Amino acid sequence: MSDSQPQSHEWNEVVEQWNEQFMNALEENMEAQAQFVESWSDAVGEATEENEISEGVEGYAKAYETWMNASQQMVERMNDQLEGEDVDVEEFRDIWLNTANEAFKDVMSTTAFARMTGETVGDVLEMQQQAQETSQETLRTLGFATEDDVVEIGDRLVELERRQHDVEQKLDRVLEHLEEQ
Repeated sequence: MSDSQPQSHEWNEVVEQWNEQFMNALEENMEAQAQFVESWSDAVGEATEENEISEGVEGYAKAYETWMNASQQMVERMNDQLEGEDVDVEEFRDIWLNTANEAFKDVMSTTAFARMTGETVGDVLEMQQQAQETSQETLRTLGFATEDDVVEIGDRLVELERRQHDVEQKLDRVLEHLEEQ
C-alpha cells in the first residue's frame, strides 16, 4: 500500500499541474476574448454605415463562436488527458494558435475592419508626411540643404548635362561642315 501512496501523490501533482495550466490557459483565453471584444467594439463603434455595423457584428459573432469552440476542444482534450490518453502539450498550443488565426480571419474579412485599417494607414501616412515637412523646415531654418534642395540641384545638373551634350553635337556638326568646305 505504501507504493500506491507515492503514485497517488504523483498523480495528484500531475492533475494539479494540469488543472493549473488549464486554468491559466482559460484565463488567458478570457483575457484575449475581452481584448478582442474591446477592440472590436471600438471598431464597430466607429463604423458609420449600417451594413458595416451588421457585417462587423456578424464577423465578431463568428470569431466568438470560434473561440468558444476552442474552449470546448480544450475541455475535451483535458478530459482525454485526465482519462489517461497521451495528449501532447503542443496540441493545446495548436488549438489556440489555429483559433486565433480563424478568429482574426473572421474579423479581418469585414468591411468595418478594412475601413478601420484604411483609416489607420491614412493617418500614419499623414503623420509621416507632417514629420517629413517638419524635418525639411528645420533643416532649412538651420541653413542645411534639404532633400528637396538636393533633388532640385540634381535635376538642374541633369538638364545642364543634356544641354551640353546638345551643344557638343551641334558644334561637331558645324566643325564637320567646315572641314568639308
